[in-house]
Amino acid sequence: MARMHTRRRGSSGSDKPAADEPPEWSDVDSDDIESRVVELAEQGYEPSQIGMKLRDEGVTGTPIPDVKLATGKKIGEILEENDATADIPEDLRNLMERAIGLREHIRENPQDYQNKRALQNTESKVRRLADYYRGDELEPDFSYNYETAKELLEK
Repeated sequence: MARMHTRRRGSSGSDKPAADEPPEWSDVDSDDIESRVVELAEQGYEPSQIGMKLRDEGVTGTPIPDVKLATGKKIGEILEENDATADIPEDLRNLMERAIGLREHIRENPQDYQNKRALQNTESKVRRLADYYRGDELEPDFSYNYETAKELLEK
């Protein structure tokens, strides 16, 4: 399948190894893992960053290679159960940050046509993703524009 805004195809990446149970060397209690996930979320980490921190640092010094194998729940499910989810979904937040950065760059460099096109593509993705999340995770009357995105990300 081709990319959204180019005609190229993506390069293939690596897949996670198929595993049904966590490795023997990672024998941390699932309650400890869940409390660590909530603790990291309260410190301001996004779900993808939480997964990397657990992989690298672990809980009490023991790395957690896969939270879902260890606990039976994904990081997002753990955060929902403990009411620790963010106001804006992580993917939408990252795209809005990129769009704001591109708009500020274009304000300083008005002749940068490649980044004008990149801004159009990024804002298109933001609007499409906002349609997807509207009602469930966003307010029903949410609509993207630069000012509202700037206000949301300042919080």
